[in-house]
Amino acid sequence: MYVPDAFAEHRLPILHGAIEACGLPIFVTMTPNGPTATHVPMMLAPGEGRFGTLHFHLARANPQWRTAANAPALVIFPGPDGYVSPSWYPAKAEHGRVVPTWNYVTVHATGTPDIYEDPDRLHALVTRLTEQHERNRARPWAVGDAPAPYVANQLRAIVGVALPIASLTGKWKLGQNRSAADQAGLLAGYAAEAAPNYAALAAAAAAVKERPEG
Repeated sequence: MYVPDAFAEHRLPILHGAIEACGLPIFVTMTPNGPTATHVPMMLAPGEGRFGTLHFHLARANPQWRTAANAPALVIFPGPDGYVSPSWYPAKAEHGRVVPTWNYVTVHATGTPDIYEDPDRLHALVTRLTEQHERNRARPWAVGDAPAPYVANQLRAIVGVALPIASLTGKWKLGQNRSAADQAGLLAGYAAEAAPNYAALAAAAAAVKERPEG
């Protein structure tokens, strides 16, 4: 991914936060017929390895897992994004040399997947994934709520994936390369938009401002 210095994010807690906020990352691998991708929920174990480890499962019917084992993989975590109007910049009134753009946050993770089929390990994986997404519900559903034979049959239809993260690249394209006045105009523009993605962009911009110098 092309990342100009002004847009690079290296702080691990911020990168992990963006990963955990992404509901449906994209798992990309190469096959003999070219690249393939699957949109799949994942769970981050931040303490496993230098950059953490991603845990998820794929449908056994999905052929991607058969070529993904022990081969380089890319996982894309899209964050908030939104259109930027030139009218938000004070520079438009000053000299007019402004154009539209698109601001966004994204994280790319690379690593080598470990594919497994052990039913006990799969059961532990789906239990943890379920708990992650059900924990804030008033009446959380649990894997144990389903009949054990049914769960066992469902587990035979998936394979597990553990992907230790070998590298993390974060891109926070939020207008950091513009003047302070134009950056203030961006925040005002975000605030004027009703769509929730603009509030998320404003929060991301605030986090960037907290980045220590150097």
